[in-house]
Amino acid sequence: MKPPVRIVLVVAAVGLAGFVAWRLWGPDAAHPRRLSGYVEGETLYVGASAAGPVSTVSVQRGQRVAAGQPLFALDAAQLVAARDQAASQAAAAQSQALDAAKGQRPDELAVYDAQRAAAAAALAEAQADYNRVAPLAAKGIYAPARLDQARAALKTAQANVRTVEQQRRVGTLGARPDAVRAAESQAAAARDQLAVAQSRLDQISPRAPAAARVQDVFYQPGEWVAANQPVVALLVDDRVRLRFYVPQAEVALYRPGTRIAFACDGCGAGLGARINFVSPRAEFTPPVIYSRDARDRLVFLVEALPDHPADLPPGLPVDVVPLKAAGQ
Repeated sequence: MKPPVRIVLVVAAVGLAGFVAWRLWGPDAAHPRRLSGYVEGETLYVGASAAGPVSTVSVQRGQRVAAGQPLFALDAAQLVAARDQAASQAAAAQSQALDAAKGQRPDELAVYDAQRAAAAAALAEAQADYNRVAPLAAKGIYAPARLDQARAALKTAQANVRTVEQQRRVGTLGARPDAVRAAESQAAAARDQLAVAQSRLDQISPRAPAAARVQDVFYQPGEWVAANQPVVALLVDDRVRLRFYVPQAEVALYRPGTRIAFACDGCGAGLGARINFVSPRAEFTPPVIYSRDARDRLVFLVEALPDHPADLPPGLPVDVVPLKAAGQ
């Protein structure tokens, strides 16, 4: 073999060996492949359904808020007055409904009791008079007309007793059923008006729907805000998710509910998330994550809910550990 040919073969062998060594022990071997992605957050804009001046702002930008924590409030003078008026009307209607279902007062029933006692005394007197006149009339001492008078007086006294007893019984009853139902309907309508007034008052002093971070505050106390205009922007923990892209050949491994591991700069170890969405459509690798390690032509978008979203700011790049098929 000629020396130049031998030199070429030696150089080629050394180059091949170097390439293999670089692939095995070079930078790519020290850094295993990762799926590139980023943190995404959907902003929740909180406003009031009514227009008015901002009275108080209870939060600041960047602050953590708990579920139910007050955010801001508009001037509530008019709505408070409307709520108080509705509360008074509801209380009055409820009292009228209760009064309609009741009978007369004890003092009024006591009047019937006195009348019944007087009627009973008159009945006893009429009965005694009849008992005295009847035998004498039978002997002819009294004329039949006298007996008729005693009998009529006795029947009148008996009727008076029954009348007073019936009046007292009616006095213990409430109003007629139709009137009671009408009063109850008016009370229910008044309670609904109170609920509407309270709802309007609550809507001008919103509270945080869930644990979140205050992303921005657009108005300060004293400024006028239009109806439905956002005053505070929240980044709710439940709306923070990871978005990363999986090559077409591996997308079958990623299903909703599957656990994944990921890492990010400045984050602690052992971060995990649960996949909640896999796009059914393939797309070209987005420019935002295109690199030498993520240059697959067709990829699928995958979203996952992190276990601890409170510490993940939107836009933070993440590296997701690829899933492996069974047997790998």
